[in-house]
Amino acid sequence: MKKKLIVLSAPSGGGKSTVARHLLSKFSNIKFSISATTRQKRANEEEGKDYYFLTKEEFIKKINNNEFVEYEEIYGNYYGTLYSEINEAIKKSQILLFDIDVKGSISIKNAFPDESLLIFLMPPDLETLQKRLRERQTETEEQFKKRMERVKMEIDMKNKFDYVVINDKLNDTLQQVEFIVKNNIFLSE
Repeated sequence: MKKKLIVLSAPSGGGKSTVARHLLSKFSNIKFSISATTRQKRANEEEGKDYYFLTKEEFIKKINNNEFVEYEEIYGNYYGTLYSEINEAIKKSQILLFDIDVKGSISIKNAFPDESLLIFLMPPDLETLQKRLRERQTETEEQFKKRMERVKMEIDMKNKFDYVVINDKLNDTLQQVEFIVKNNIFLSE
């Protein structure tokens, strides 16, 4: 059965965003899933394009109304995927691409088991992952340590995914993921 929800997950620095951008550039009928967040909008971001920006009160109200397939609080901000976003895409026969954490991925698979294709991007080793995170230079030392503490839990969950791709050489990774998507999703190039 062909799927409609492509869910990419990996530890931070594992290459999710790079692979997601590649798939979006390669396949015109894949649409990126827009998450909701309580974090402040950055100067280059647009409401409804990058995120749905909500106040903490609005987000909590949606949690209490069971409007999220998955959500998580990360560093004091909430992030989540709305059921309405997925239901609307399925109704319109759109293919949705997610770039989310492992727990969120499993939640989507549990809520939409027949529609979901889960792909885990595995770092070749922990040293490479640490090097990638350090090279990004986007985090404090404390944030870096918190991210590394999550890595074991994230890697331990890889067996719950449909596919595990070792992200060692970028071009090989992109080709493997593209092959997986072509064989599991209704696509037009």
